Amino acid sequence: MPSSPASRPSALGTLSVRAFVAGDYPWLQVWYQDPVLDEELGPLDDEWLEAVLTEEDGEQLVVLADGSPFAVVGLVWASGEHRAHVITDVAVDPARRGQGLGRAALGEVVAHVERAATDGWVAFVDQENLAAFAFFSALGWEHAAEPDPEDEDGMHTFALRP
Repeated sequence: MPSSPASRPSALGTLSVRAFVAGDYPWLQVWYQDPVLDEELGPLDDEWLEAVLTEEDGEQLVVLADGSPFAVVGLVWASGEHRAHVITDVAVDPARRGQGLGRAALGEVVAHVERAATDGWVAFVDQENLAAFAFFSALGWEHAAEPDPEDEDGMHTFALRP
């Protein structure tokens, strides 16, 4: 869970992280009208909202600059099943794509999460999502595993070790 609503100054303004709430849904729906975001992370629907608001093994976090949301990062907490926190999605305001906001958002989330994870963080990237592959590579996350060739839905595994 994120630390108290601490914030840090940055080139983007004062950054902060908070839990996603139902009131965030309308502006996030606007973001998902973007065909690229919808293709990679969609669909965003009422079923998704209900799952996000009731999930207990992780959460969606909103990353803000000067109080304005610029990214939403989903994660699953480390548990007995897995010893690393899992990044499930990183959605950046499509109108601000290409400005380094994904990098800032992920860095802010990693810095603010208080729960310890023995193995740090992992992210699974679809083998066809070249942008996400390049993103995690550029951040210096270790490309820990190639997709299983027998699994048509196989994912690349990226890791950020403690």
